[in-house]
Amino acid sequence: MDRRCATGVRRLWGYASGARHTARMSTPLPLRFLTSAATIDQLPETRVEVAVIGRSNVGKSSLLNALARHKGIAKVSSSPGRTQLLNCFEVSARATVVDLPGYGYAKAPAKLRHEWRARMEGYLLERPGLVKALLLIDGEVGPTALDLEMLAWLRANDVPFQVVATKHDKVKSSKRERRKRDLSTGCGVAPGDVLWVSAEKNVGIDRLRAAVRDALQLT
Repeated sequence: MDRRCATGVRRLWGYASGARHTARMSTPLPLRFLTSAATIDQLPETRVEVAVIGRSNVGKSSLLNALARHKGIAKVSSSPGRTQLLNCFEVSARATVVDLPGYGYAKAPAKLRHEWRARMEGYLLERPGLVKALLLIDGEVGPTALDLEMLAWLRANDVPFQVVATKHDKVKSSKRERRKRDLSTGCGVAPGDVLWVSAEKNVGIDRLRAAVRDALQLT
């Protein structure tokens, strides 16, 4: 599947009305861990796939657990930099989600950080079936230099992506509107194109579930 073509004909945030659609949004994603892989050749074949990327402490594992409403789906570590492989989860038959190695973990040796980055970029450029990358940005901190570098790389390589701002609950309510404007401006996208979420408080999780289902063409 050509991910650029698939993205062009599908609206990530397309919503239908009625109770049936609301129920679909609220239903947890039935994520099931399949395998961890060092290369895309070791990943199972898939029809359509969504990738999750972000800095090593942005909360990728917590967010995956929130989407599944199951704390044990993805391992959450107190130390950043634990996700070093391509972790693949099945949502339905040949529809998958892959958690990529986090970038920016300064305490890891430079050689190891280079290997993680090469693994991630190789996957994003070569994985058949990839239709969308969810780029997680720490909403409390805002886009870092590494986040902006990743955004530029995604754009330069024509990889379809969606900005997801995590840790909504960590931003004081009095500062949220300003932070939302600043984050979207920093990422070079419209405010409405950023999905704010909190795995801890379940903010925006239903919308993100619906977006993943739409990207994976699930009914």
